[in-house]
Amino acid sequence: MNKYLKALMLFMALMTLFVIAGCSGGEDKTEAPAEKMETTAASTEQSEKRIIAGTVVVAEILDKLELDAIAVPETEKVLAPRFDGLPTIGNAMAPDMEIVKSLNPTDVLSVSTLEYDLQDKFKQLKIPVNFLNFQSVDAMLNEIKSLGEQYDRTAQAEELVTSLQKNIDAVQTVATNKEGPRVLILLGIPGSYLVATENSYAGDLVKRAGGINVMEGQDAEYLSSNTEYLHNSNPDIILRLSHGMPDEVVKMFDEEFKTNDIWKHFNAVKNGKVYDLEEELFGTTASLQVPQALGQLMEIFYR
Repeated sequence: MNKYLKALMLFMALMTLFVIAGCSGGEDKTEAPAEKMETTAASTEQSEKRIIAGTVVVAEILDKLELDAIAVPETEKVLAPRFDGLPTIGNAMAPDMEIVKSLNPTDVLSVSTLEYDLQDKFKQLKIPVNFLNFQSVDAMLNEIKSLGEQYDRTAQAEELVTSLQKNIDAVQTVATNKEGPRVLILLGIPGSYLVATENSYAGDLVKRAGGINVMEGQDAEYLSSNTEYLHNSNPDIILRLSHGMPDEVVKMFDEEFKTNDIWKHFNAVKNGKVYDLEEELFGTTASLQVPQALGQLMEIFYR
């Protein structure tokens, strides 16, 4: 009987050990799937973001942030390889809304300068859209940081902003030690032109490069042209920018300066200080080409 009891007690002790070991193993097995589920959920959340790049600048920023898109605007510019083969939504200023809607985006990223013309169309079709403010260098840098936070790309956003800021600071340091010229900025569009104030993107670049905008102190970004007033402002340099169909706009400017006699009396014209700037570097909104644009202005202002 004693031997029987001892055997029974030994058997029960062994069973207890097996149960404990089994419970312990069970805990490990339940933790692993939970961790896997969290990782999968994060990946799924990221993959569910269906972003449409509404402008070329937005596409370029998405690439630097290592973010994919499901569509891009039509452009002659070569975009990053990650966008190869993607459908296009037409012109950035007038996207094909049927195509945009059919792609079922979670986010359409455009720019604030197009908000007035496009917001009602997006609202009517209930398409989620975010108009990013790229109307100055600082505004663009802030938007890049916000995109990094929104799409879990804070490290990439910080690296991009730091790189741009380093180049911008270098230019401004040089400019502060120089006497800047008085600058008149003309923005040409097919058929007419406007005067850019310091509140425009081009005006922001001129100011950072040490130039003095002859239209400073204005609230608007652009003003109608008054050649009599502009002549009295006596600019040292005239910058001519093209927006849309640049070749046609340059011809328009040439004709205007040739046929309107008042331009002949500008010192900038007499001294050959009239420059046509590339649209790619000097658009109506900020872009990642800020360092190159500032570099070109420095050459014009101080050579």
